[in-house]
Amino acid sequence: MEDRLRVSWQSAIESTRPGSPAELVFEEVVGHYREPHRRYHTVVHLELVIGDAEELLAVLPVRDAAAVRLALFFHDAVYDPRADDNEAQSALLATRLLRDLEVPEARIATVARLVEATADHVTISGDLDLAVVNDADLAVLGGAPAAYDAYVTGVRAEYAHVDEAAWRTGRALVLRKFLERPAIFASEPMREHEPRARANLAAELSSLSG
Repeated sequence: MEDRLRVSWQSAIESTRPGSPAELVFEEVVGHYREPHRRYHTVVHLELVIGDAEELLAVLPVRDAAAVRLALFFHDAVYDPRADDNEAQSALLATRLLRDLEVPEARIATVARLVEATADHVTISGDLDLAVVNDADLAVLGGAPAAYDAYVTGVRAEYAHVDEAAWRTGRALVLRKFLERPAIFASEPMREHEPRARANLAAELSSLSG
């Protein structure tokens, strides 16, 4: 599946010959998703998110598809379950590495903005670039129950340092915030998954109070 990642990276960055700076940055970024403490935010997660994004990019007229792809590569590049600034740190990493590759500053700024927006997954109306980033990252919410359960199990394992009572309280708050939204997904193609996402979230919320 890593071939799909390379194709998407090559769509966003021109020079990707073996040993090139862009290829080395690709390996560095993907390497972050292989860190041993990760259980959900892994290379598999990155592959699935990129795959969902490519499907959306094929049908939505985004402003900067390259920035969307790059934002998704970097969106969880920095991931410490004990920290509260992962998205900001990921945006800083993206800015530094993309400047090294001489990516235009305007695109770098867009990438950083999109990465930071994944902290709360709130999409501004009409911003299709952000809609693709957020919807691809949230697509697991509308997946089959087994896939959703695997996601929850993985995230809980990443937060193993949090005791059960605190986990139930904090997780329930997150779930309620999503359920209270008028819509979980921002793009039209993802709206068909809205009912299943709400069913998955409601089922998990119910289990937390059990």
